[in-house]
Parts: sequence; C-alpha cells; structure tokens
Amino acid sequence: MKYADYHHLDHVKEQQKSKKTLWITLLLTLFFTIVEVVGGILSNSLALLSDSAHMISDVIALGLSMTAIYMATRKPNQKYTFGFLRFEIIASFLNGLALAIIAIGIFIEGINRMIHPQDVNLQLMLLIASIGLVVNVVLTVILSRSTKEEDNLNVKSALWHFFGDLLSSVGVITSAVLIHFTGYYIFDPLISMVIGGIIFVGGAKIIRESLAVLMESVPEKFDLDQIREDIGRVEGVEDVHELHLWAVTTDHYSLTAHVFVRETIQPFCVIMAINHLLKTKYGIEHSTIQIEDPAILDHGEYGKKFLLQHA
Repeated sequence: MKYADYHHLDHVKEQQKSKKTLWITLLLTLFFTIVEVVGGILSNSLALLSDSAHMISDVIALGLSMTAIYMATRKPNQKYTFGFLRFEIIASFLNGLALAIIAIGIFIEGINRMIHPQDVNLQLMLLIASIGLVVNVVLTVILSRSTKEEDNLNVKSALWHFFGDLLSSVGVITSAVLIHFTGYYIFDPLISMVIGGIIFVGGAKIIRESLAVLMESVPEKFDLDQIREDIGRVEGVEDVHELHLWAVTTDHYSLTAHVFVRETIQPFCVIMAINHLLKTKYGIEHSTIQIEDPAILDHGEYGKKFLLQHA
C-alpha cells in the first residue's frame, strides 16, 4: 500500500465554537425569517420586506458558512493537497456578494416606492420589527463573542449580516414612528435605502477581505520587507529572493523563499534556523525554503550581479 504524506502539518481547521455559534444562529434566523416574511407581506412595508429579504440571505449565508466549517475539517487528499480550507473564503466571498446584491435590490425598490408611495400597516410593521430587534441583538452578541474567541471570516461575514439586520430593525421601527407622527409614507422607502447602503458597505468589506485571500495577496498583518530582512539576518544567508507569503484561509499561512547561503555553512542548519524564526516570531508554520547556488543555477542578471558583488 502506497502511503501519501501531503504534509507533516494537517491542513484542517477544527472550530467547535464557530460551529456551535453558527448552528444556534441558523435555527433562530430560520424561525424569524418565516415570521418576518409573513409580516412584511401582510403589512406591505418595504422596510420590513427588505429586512425579510436580508434575513433570507442570512439563512443562505449561514448554510454556506456551516458547509465551509465542515469542509475545513476534511483532510487533504491526492487532488486537494491543501485540504478544503479555501472553501471558507469562497463561502465568505459569496456571502459578501449576496449582501451587495441585496443592498442594490433594496435601493432600486426604494426608488420605485418613492415614485409610487404605498400605504403600510404600522401596527403590524412595528410589532414584527420589535421582535426582530430583540432577535438580532441576541444574534449579534453571540456572533461578536465568537469572533473574539476564534478568527473565522465566515463568522465575520455572518456578523455583518446580522449587524445589518439589527440596523434594519431599528430603521423599520424609526420608519413606523415617523410615519405615525407625520403621515408621510415616504419614510418607509427612504429608511430602507439607508439600510441598504449600510448593508452594501458590509458586503463590500467582506468581498475585499475574501478577494485578497483568493488573490493570494500578502496578509495585512505581515510586513514582507521586514520578514525578508529578518531572514537575511540568519547566519549564513547572503540573499533572499522569490519570497511569497499568502493565506490559505484565516490564520493558515504559507511562505516560500529562495536563499543564497555561504558555502562554508550547512544548508540544513540555515533552513532550520529560518523555519524557527518564521514560527516563533510570525506564527508561520508552513514554510518552504529552497537553498540555491547562483554559480550553478542560472538566475539571469540577478545572479550575475550577486556573483560580481561577492567575487
């Protein structure tokens, strides 16, 4: 039987706190979504309907997030040697995209309602929004605590969903009060558009963060120039090039680098020293360091310049 070792580190992510949090959130959200959809239709409130549409997206988003967490626990195989950790980022990107699309839809419908005002059932609108406010406060607190215990972009995207819901509930209540005292139904679509704008900002933030990971950009927490300088200070290292650092998913980083070393030093000692530096100072456990000799391997003008300087 042939044994395949894809790496000495398991590319899996066990997040029991995030998993439990998302299950609780999903069940509560599913229950209130049904309540709010019915209430929105009966009251004919755009602000309430926009919030119910957002809640439906929450259920889908939470489903994706749950799938991502379970996928992240699957071990690497011959085809997916990094495991399934990246699915977390794909799910986050889709969640952020859903937020942005919903916000645009709310904005378009808001303009339509401003052109063609419609009556709303204020009492029902206020009752559903008040229940929603309580539910969203509870869910926002639960998710906020979870993000402090475990860093998970999916939970962060879910938090943005429910922060938007929380603001939506406040907006619907404010809208109902203003309509009651002024008689102007234009406040319903106007406030729904403000809510849509806030939701769009949250979606754009999640899209930007997840896209940065998908594009394998250097994570914001790291200074690549400083890392290059630190590696260069390791005894025996004379040059660092082809340095790449990216995130497979949140808190799972990979680094590769090519280094020229002095001929008088043991290459394995250099590799061990660099790996130790990356692990202890930067928390990077997955690193691949390649030792090279510019006199043997062709490095073009870069290699020629290095050899001239060290002749």
